[in-house]
Amino acid sequence: MKNAVAKNDKKRRKQLVEEVAKFEAELELRHEEEVKQLTRSLDESSTVESSINGITNLELEIENETAVKQSRISKAQKRREKKAAQDKEREERIAEAEIENLKGARHLENQKLAEILAKRQLQIKQIPSDGHCMYKAIEDQLKKQNSLLTLAELRIQAAEYMRSHVDDFLPFLSNSNTGDMYTPEEFEKYCDEIANTTAWGGQLELRALSHVLKMPVEVIQADSAPVTIGEEYGTKPVILVYMRHAYGLGEHYNSVEQLTDLPAEDIC
Repeated sequence: MKNAVAKNDKKRRKQLVEEVAKFEAELELRHEEEVKQLTRSLDESSTVESSINGITNLELEIENETAVKQSRISKAQKRREKKAAQDKEREERIAEAEIENLKGARHLENQKLAEILAKRQLQIKQIPSDGHCMYKAIEDQLKKQNSLLTLAELRIQAAEYMRSHVDDFLPFLSNSNTGDMYTPEEFEKYCDEIANTTAWGGQLELRALSHVLKMPVEVIQADSAPVTIGEEYGTKPVILVYMRHAYGLGEHYNSVEQLTDLPAEDIC
């Protein structure tokens, strides 16, 4: 039902949330009635047994089991009610965010990129924002060229290339606190983080990987012309999409794929 409602139809999404809440309330009432019927049934059985043989150990066990079950049902019901309230609040926040995004920088950036890529019969292929996005996007592009390099291998090779060409990279790295150029120790730590952590990659790492792969890396962006790193290799480029407003954490890289017949909104 949720998937059938357009994301920007706030009124219908609000109605849907209310309908879901109504269905859940009806379900809870039905569960309560079933519990009551079960309790009455057990009470009647207990009365018959008592009239014949008095209170027995079996009756006590049944009563104890019933109490335990009712306690479990009560706790489960509270969990369901809490989850339903959280889901309702989350859906309302999503609906509000979707409306806000229609006017936000992220939506405008997506629209521009979709138009740029469509002219080349391409569309964005989403890459998770986990610190590995640039490397995963390159890994995805390389798969289309039958390369088996993984993001872990790309990280290691990028770090090794930078270590072996210190003079090409060190002048572009500075301490954020002092503004001074990295010391050899700081540069080594930087390379170690490239190889062994989820440190985000940028233009320096793209330059290193272009040399490692011996192919150009083309970066498409919304507000300026595409940037090609490693043009000297003259082969088919790896194509990435640079997004400045994709996530709250900041910059992000995606891959690209052939354009399908999806609407522009879904492509974004």
